[in-house]
Amino acid sequence: MRGGRISTMAEAGKPAAVKLLCGMISARVELFDAALEALAGRFGPVDVLSETMPFDFTHYYDLQMGSPLYRRFAGFERLIDPAALVEAKLATNAIEAEFAARGGGQPARPINLDPGYVESSKLVLASMKNFSHRIYLARGVYGEVTLMYHKGRWDGLAWTFPDFASARYHPFLSSVRQRLMDSQRKERSA
Repeated sequence: MRGGRISTMAEAGKPAAVKLLCGMISARVELFDAALEALAGRFGPVDVLSETMPFDFTHYYDLQMGSPLYRRFAGFERLIDPAALVEAKLATNAIEAEFAARGGGQPARPINLDPGYVESSKLVLASMKNFSHRIYLARGVYGEVTLMYHKGRWDGLAWTFPDFASARYHPFLSSVRQRLMDSQRKERSA
């Protein structure tokens, strides 16, 4: 009993909708437009797009993708349930496989597509690889809180990839977050 009231356990509720995004990495910048078309066909219209930036914090992908590598992000207009991240990761893997099949194996992985979502307090990325800081979601997909939004800025964690921790992507992520907040405000006032 607390303050004269009987405490009850928390009840399950519906999570707030989140803003889906997808990071793209490729040595062939012309593939970004084709990937955006495939992604929009699956997730709906893109409403925010980053500039194309060098992906130069690691050489992890060079053997399978070539070099130099470039990165671009897209955010999607339609808000999603956070649980839809599993299906988003499976869909982006299928799109990647289509690009690889069309490319005839040169390079082995023409494009890398990494979905995630932004909610008001964090960026969550999907992965097919388990690690100590990742939580299993379903169907072989794990989720990772990559950045936290606190006091008006994005903060990395001990495991945050160096490119995300560098703040290079933070302006784009802030624009995605702002669009999310605007959409949520519109929904509340409707």
